[in-house]
Amino acid sequence: SASSESTTDKMTINAENLRQIALDLGAADAAAIAVADVPLNREFRAACESNRCGNYGRNWTCPPEIGDIDELMEAFKTYENAIVYQTVTPIADSYDIEGMLAAGDNHNALTEKLRVAYRDLPVSMELHLGAGGCRVCPRCAKRKNEPCRYPDQAIASLEAYGVSVYELAQKCGMNYINGQNTVTYFGAFLYSE
Repeated sequence: SASSESTTDKMTINAENLRQIALDLGAADAAAIAVADVPLNREFRAACESNRCGNYGRNWTCPPEIGDIDELMEAFKTYENAIVYQTVTPIADSYDIEGMLAAGDNHNALTEKLRVAYRDLPVSMELHLGAGGCRVCPRCAKRKNEPCRYPDQAIASLEAYGVSVYELAQKCGMNYINGQNTVTYFGAFLYSE
């Protein structure tokens, strides 16, 4: 008789398998890293507070709503391993805001695909972090001071947890900048077995 088990039902946690899944689903690159090796810096909260992205205080997964930076960094350190992935998207030029937003949407779509692909892994803890504030909803409910509509799907950013994405890219052997007229976004799947 044929087995009805899916590949994720049978999948054991193997960093190379998880990395390959990210690549197969559209990541430009992906790497495994021990969470203890991920560079954290509380000063990244200042970048959020400068509100360059426009989400400070306007998104449930962004500061200040996401919580205290020191508490988030401590929570981050409780995980054992991470799969870091990136998307690299061509844009018209450095002023192509629409292209950058579309690239962000593409990156977040990959993050959601990975959430589904990794859903049935036998892990004790997991955390998905993406690029920028959560974009599950076209307009975050926080803007109307309403509760998050999809708390089980909401995705905070690497920076909100104090991750130095530039240094992380270096540690993973990835380029932080991938050439003129491209935009690069990073995400990570943290887990403990």
